[in-house]
Amino acid sequence: MFDRSVAAPGVASLCLCLTSLMLVVGAASAQGSYPQRPVRLIIPFAPGGGTDAVGRVLAQHLGERHGQTFVVDNRPAGSGIVGAQIVAQAPADGYTLLFTFNAFASSARLVEKLPYDPVRDFTPITLATTSPLLLMAHPSLPASNMKELIAYVKANPGKLNYGSSGPGSPPHLGMELLMSLTGLSMSHIPYKGIGPATAAQLGNEVQLAFTPVLVGLPHLKGGRLKAIASGAAKRSAAVPDIPTVAESAALPGFDVSGWWGLLGPAKLSRPIVDLLNGSVRKILEDAEVRRNLLAQGMDPSPTTPEAFGKLIANDMTVWGDLGRKLGIKLD
Repeated sequence: MFDRSVAAPGVASLCLCLTSLMLVVGAASAQGSYPQRPVRLIIPFAPGGGTDAVGRVLAQHLGERHGQTFVVDNRPAGSGIVGAQIVAQAPADGYTLLFTFNAFASSARLVEKLPYDPVRDFTPITLATTSPLLLMAHPSLPASNMKELIAYVKANPGKLNYGSSGPGSPPHLGMELLMSLTGLSMSHIPYKGIGPATAAQLGNEVQLAFTPVLVGLPHLKGGRLKAIASGAAKRSAAVPDIPTVAESAALPGFDVSGWWGLLGPAKLSRPIVDLLNGSVRKILEDAEVRRNLLAQGMDPSPTTPEAFGKLIANDMTVWGDLGRKLGIKLD
């Protein structure tokens, strides 16, 4: 009989080495064999929007790279909450993923009884794209840059209206942040989506709005609206000629942008996270993919999982604090 109490040190070392080797091989095997069946990509918004457009590009290319179908499953209910909850409750096996945008984090602390925690209940995989919100104005507004706009609004406090896609939305919080930093006073008119808000601006019901590039660019090119500034922290490759609020209003650090990213359920294994992160990075480096995304106002912006996680946590804090200060509560 083998006496474990007198096992030679060499045998113990060999056992330890074999155990370590098995763990490494097991991790590599998990990464190499995934995916073995179709992957469901939850997009918690309706087809046709920016989230859906980018998500479908990634789903198509991920499927081509891995030889399995990445099935897009649109769940447009509850302002993105219903779809996110499906992923939060899914097995952490990589076969149910979430592709969403920044309201996932920015509005999280404003929602009463949110059924998940955006940090605790998800595994960040990668940021995919970013896009600035453009500060758009009706052509009749006698201001064409930030300096002129600030002077005009201060001379006419409370006389201008600004639109948004609803209370607590990025366009709403972005404008409130701008007003708090510059001392401006305008009236907020919320709409049920960015489409109706843009239609109201075209009709001069509201004079200003932070608008996604994808929505605002056609009206900018057609002369129906004009761009005062980009809300991004730095100039966007999609609209490089439009100066930022930060540079033109001397507000360093000002950043009102949209972002889109890929997440999995909590405790998703690191080999699968790294595999998907690397695949998305390769997809976004493709010249044709980059060209198409830039044409839609999207800047390819892949990150490490850790950097994406920090972005989510930061947005929850910054925009959550501002929303609570304004007394915003979302159902």
